[in-house]
Amino acid sequence: MIGYLLGELLSADEKGLVLLTPGGVGYEVAAPTSVLAKLPGRGQEVRLFVHTQVGEKAIDLFGFLTADDLDLFRTLISLDKLGPKKAMAILSMFDAAHLREIAFREDVNTLSTVPGIGPKSAKQILWNLKDKVDKLKPVTGRGSAADQGRQGPQGEYLDALAGLKGLGYGEDEIRPMLIETFDEEPDLDAAGAIRAVLKKINAARS
Repeated sequence: MIGYLLGELLSADEKGLVLLTPGGVGYEVAAPTSVLAKLPGRGQEVRLFVHTQVGEKAIDLFGFLTADDLDLFRTLISLDKLGPKKAMAILSMFDAAHLREIAFREDVNTLSTVPGIGPKSAKQILWNLKDKVDKLKPVTGRGSAADQGRQGPQGEYLDALAGLKGLGYGEDEIRPMLIETFDEEPDLDAAGAIRAVLKKINAARS
């Protein structure tokens, strides 16, 4: 399997690029627009981390500028019914830090802005992605300080979710209340969020 390529950029379009290696082999590599926008000019050296997809009719290569971006792509295609094309479309619009935030907030509307992903598909993707959200590492040197700080509330959210489930509450019941609670008070810790959700539950049942 091809995992890394270094070579001269021969051409690039909206779908990918052609890379000529020192051995004289030209590789056609698909890449998200976030990668294509950062490519140097033709004839310049390009280094890519590559995922190789072997199919019945072809071997497809998907290229990324960092190992973290490659890991993120592999995390996405590991989700049920999310193939390489949709993963590439997602990565053309969102980096790792933004995706982590979308998953944390279960932001269906934002993910639905990706071409080819409707609200129903976005909801399913986020449902599956939340279990793997810790793999969405921020890429070194990218993102604002606010982006880097989002790991904290995400951890409190997951701890609060686990705590409430441990108390016997169903996830479908508590998740909307928990998201609403963190939207109202982003600085809450897990214990405070649990107390707030319990109050909401008691108020709804009284």
